[in-house]
Amino acid sequence: MSKNRPHARRAARSRAFQVLYSLQFSPSTTLGDVRTAFLEMPDPTDADMDENAETREEKLYGFAWELVEGVWANVKTLDSVIERFSQNWRVDRLGKIELTLLRLAVFEMLYRADVPPKVAINEALELSTRFGDAKAKSFINGILDAAIKAQEAGTLTVAGKADA
Repeated sequence: MSKNRPHARRAARSRAFQVLYSLQFSPSTTLGDVRTAFLEMPDPTDADMDENAETREEKLYGFAWELVEGVWANVKTLDSVIERFSQNWRVDRLGKIELTLLRLAVFEMLYRADVPPKVAINEALELSTRFGDAKAKSFINGILDAAIKAQEAGTLTVAGKADA
């Protein structure tokens, strides 16, 4: 693996977060609409990535698109998991930033075997620091920590790959 992989994935998560967050204000009903929103999102800057443009685009947009598509396709399952572990909080009452971060992290925990659950949590907390309220970090951590413990205990699994 390239030494730039973690940095490239962080940039891809940031892009995925921004696209998913924007979709909460103008929901897309088709995967084509989601793809359009994804492609119209301004490119993040990444001065440290020295690969050629094609490799950079594949790393950035490949992983980012997989996250966006996966979260969008599994949103009902993700929301159910989040609600299960967000004591006394309904998903529709959560802040949009926090909900987007939770969906992204829970998706990675449940559907991405290539992402260790603790990495998903750490990345969500990093994005929370960048985009969210300082007070929300412990709330997000608590929900994700409870979810990872349930996953390790075998009480949190997913039956199918997508809701649809």
